[in-house]
Amino acid sequence: MKNSFLPVCKQDLLDRGIEQLDFVFVSGDAYVDHASFAAALLGRLLESHGYTVGIIPQPDWKKAESFTVLGRPRLAFLVSAGAMDSMVSNYTANNKPRSEDVYAHGGVAGHRPDRALITYCTKIREAYKGAQILIGGIEASLRRTTHYDYWSNTVRRSILLDSKADLLMYGMGEHSLLEIADLLAQGVPARQIRGVRGTVWYTSKADELPPHADATERVPENLALMLPAYAEISKNTPESKDLFARSYLVQEQNTDALNGHVLIEPTDARFIVQEKAALPLTTEEFDAIYELPFTRRWHPMYDAPAENGKTGIPALAEVQFSLASSRGCFGACSFCAITFHQGRRIQSRSHESLLREAAEMTKNPEFKGYIHDVGGPTANFRHDACTKQAKAGACSHRDCMGTNPCPNVRVDHTEYIELLRKLRALPNVKKVFIRSGIRFDYLVMDKDKTFLRELCEHHISGQLKVAPEHVNDNVLRLMRKSSHTVYEKFAAEYAEMNRKLGKKQYLVPYYICAHPGAGLKEAIDVALYLKKTGFVPDQVQDFYPTPGSLSTCMYYTGLNPHKQNEDGSLEKVYVARGAHERRLQRALLQFNRRENANLVREALREAGRMDLAKVLLR
Repeated sequence: MKNSFLPVCKQDLLDRGIEQLDFVFVSGDAYVDHASFAAALLGRLLESHGYTVGIIPQPDWKKAESFTVLGRPRLAFLVSAGAMDSMVSNYTANNKPRSEDVYAHGGVAGHRPDRALITYCTKIREAYKGAQILIGGIEASLRRTTHYDYWSNTVRRSILLDSKADLLMYGMGEHSLLEIADLLAQGVPARQIRGVRGTVWYTSKADELPPHADATERVPENLALMLPAYAEISKNTPESKDLFARSYLVQEQNTDALNGHVLIEPTDARFIVQEKAALPLTTEEFDAIYELPFTRRWHPMYDAPAENGKTGIPALAEVQFSLASSRGCFGACSFCAITFHQGRRIQSRSHESLLREAAEMTKNPEFKGYIHDVGGPTANFRHDACTKQAKAGACSHRDCMGTNPCPNVRVDHTEYIELLRKLRALPNVKKVFIRSGIRFDYLVMDKDKTFLRELCEHHISGQLKVAPEHVNDNVLRLMRKSSHTVYEKFAAEYAEMNRKLGKKQYLVPYYICAHPGAGLKEAIDVALYLKKTGFVPDQVQDFYPTPGSLSTCMYYTGLNPHKQNEDGSLEKVYVARGAHERRLQRALLQFNRRENANLVREALREAGRMDLAKVLLR
């Protein structure tokens, strides 16, 4: 049934003549049949391989009956919290409930439970004793081993154990899911599945563990690494925090599919075993998945008004006329979890596939001639950072970018420029925008300024959003961002290019306050720079300690696992804790607001810089 939606109710099963589905996908998001939504993408993928799949989107988690609308699946329930960790979806960085959920009907908040994976799995177990449950998505991926949980201010064990699921899939799950589906179809119980890349399983039997050694600098490739035990790194003592940071570093250094090790983590009376990461998609695989028969719209059940009177799913607007051209990011910013989820290797779709999708997009009656984006985690990353990565993987002990970029980074925008030119030339396309993040430091490294020229001439409208994040180089080092002088160089090149083109276009920089390493002194550095440049941001992002990021590790431990002192101890990192200091830092970055005047004075007084009051508060 080409271009029809996947089943969501019993009537859909009757219409299709399906007595029992192979898989039932329970999702924390509403159902949008678009490749940017995991339930649709993975459901269509399984369907293309002969499996039947239904979706239960945003079930009423208070009722077990909500999980029975499609019956018991023949093989397994697939459970995801949705496109975001449910706690991030439900709460702001200052732990306040969010007023909307763009992945819900009408954008109404409250249709996704806190800790959705745990809640959903509990209700499935209540409805169907013995049903097989596989968990995946961002919430599972970033909580797959012991992790710091900002909302409870505790160190929690793997969500595989807390959810009581049978198997966890981490990262981008296409390869893993198809292999697991075939094993389940052959009769292998989910809890007995071993050796599948991109999965995490557990056992209470030490003799089931793969050959292993303690995590040290030099361990043979064929051995798994034994991480510190959950009991030792969760005590909330200086010693346990040091161990937590060192364990995090080992995990980060083993995220690559080609050079990573299997990891083992003792947890209570069991062992969590993380298999190596799934291999990246080939271009052919990437193309094929994104060209499955998606309807590219929300399910018709959302055409009716929600509680707030609005229809549809707001998140679709961001991607409906956008093209996903790549995955992965070798930028590896400390506060971003892409390294832990998608990895540093770049996977790209072919020009032909993207052009076919764009041509199809132009046939949509709602298309107005504007392609909103052509990108991914970083729009101008369309190939691996260097030629070595294809055979050896991303370096485990060396950053590609940051304040000290690797000299082997291959800087070349040629292929991306060609793609954009082809898209601009399509009939009925008026303009092709780039709204994904642009790595301005990578652009500065490119001696050929063709991409900068074409970016300014064709792909923005009035302003370009970029993310320098801070101006203090020590904070930028901890963020793994380029030095402030690189941003200033880019800003100058951007201004000069627009002058040559006769365009009045501006930069809109984003800044993070209260990131580990940033105190009031560092916030004052940003404020003075903003004063000098005459730009004060309308929005400032408070640092959000989400699971799976290096910055969150630093926030919890107060340590930088990447830098050892001469005595072997880890570098200490200042951490702004508590809502009040965060408010002070935010006020400094928005010093021109009248309502912030008292907070700015307080911050300057506390920092011993009242001499700046006349400068910032005039």
